[in-house]
Amino acid sequence: MKKVLLADDERASSDIIRYFIEKHKLPLEVVGETTRGDETVEAVKRLRPDIVFLDIEMPGLNGLQVMEKLGHEPLGDVAFIIITAYNSFTYAQQALRLKARDFLLKPILYEQFCETMQRVLGYRYSDNPLFNQLMEYIDLHYMEELHLGDCAAAISTSESNVARLFKHYLNTSFTTYYNSVRINKATELLHNGCSVKEAADMVGYSNLNYFYRTFKKQTGMTPKEHQGGHEPAIPPS
Repeated sequence: MKKVLLADDERASSDIIRYFIEKHKLPLEVVGETTRGDETVEAVKRLRPDIVFLDIEMPGLNGLQVMEKLGHEPLGDVAFIIITAYNSFTYAQQALRLKARDFLLKPILYEQFCETMQRVLGYRYSDNPLFNQLMEYIDLHYMEELHLGDCAAAISTSESNVARLFKHYLNTSFTTYYNSVRINKATELLHNGCSVKEAADMVGYSNLNYFYRTFKKQTGMTPKEHQGGHEPAIPPS
């Protein structure tokens, strides 16, 4: 069981994380909550959590300042998950330099939370081994052309059961989740300097037109807008 500290001056964010943890019986124990950055530094030293959900904007010290101060302490491997309402790559770069493990954007959505915990905890982030196996399979094969039947065959169950698992645990469909995983990976690649075509190819979109449409549906902007560039004409299918 890993120990968790919730550090956020907005109670609603901490409450939703606690709810997600309890709902699916994650192997996590919330050992404390703080609402100020200076309190968070002391709580981390005292409680020695394995994971800290850390808001960027808090009174006292902000999240980055908290990580800087704790970076000089012999705390072992603490996984900081940054919570922010600012979809800013500048914050991401600063937090990565301070060894943040991952990010959650407010408002925190369950699907996003699950993807983050999958990366931080590995694939054991629900109380259902079959669902965990399904998530692992998609994470390892997202760049391939997957269908519901492929997932069902991979975990030796029926297509209807796979669909039920998605509905029960993520309240979404296989296609929506599968595309969200690929678009999230593409976003990371674009931030790291890949061209739009390179990012599309690497996450498995052979049709660039479809990639543009899916990307905009998922993020509200085109891949080029996400990079801060100018929008070219969309190539034909």
